[in-house]
Amino acid sequence: MRKLKITELNRISAEEFKQVEKLPLVVVLDDIRSLHNIGSVFRTSDAFRIECIYLCGITATPPHPEMHKTALGAEFTVDWKYVNNAVDAVDNLRKEGYIVYSVEQAEGSIMLDKLELDKTKKYAIVMGNEVKGVQQEVIDHSDGCIEIPQYGTKHSLNVSVTTGIVIWDLFKKLRS
Repeated sequence: MRKLKITELNRISAEEFKQVEKLPLVVVLDDIRSLHNIGSVFRTSDAFRIECIYLCGITATPPHPEMHKTALGAEFTVDWKYVNNAVDAVDNLRKEGYIVYSVEQAEGSIMLDKLELDKTKKYAIVMGNEVKGVQQEVIDHSDGCIEIPQYGTKHSLNVSVTTGIVIWDLFKKLRS
């Protein structure tokens, strides 16, 4: 087994990325404080051809050198828009036909491994603040909550890790 060189990975160009079909998934980042977390979500969103990232509240917007450290240019390939209020973002996405799930531990949440998706639908996931999580008002405007099953002593995962896990799972379910 030999490690591949970057030139052997056959990645598409930034221009080609803008033209290819995207996964029908929007990621909503609400009040994310860490520029590294934001950059990481951009990079993961590039890897799985996410349609768009909504940056809400105090979530920083590109360009920013600290965000670039983890995004590595994905902030220039993945479409994004700033929306001041996450509730407005969720309401607008629902009006556009998206099914919106907040990723949060909540009464009645669906465990990610039990979530079933309709491949003919469009989806959005809301990721909340690193400390406070998704705001209750945003949950109230969502179609539901999804939760990652956890079996250790900690009650949460880093927001960029959580986003990566959820995107990967939804990617598999929508593309299989």
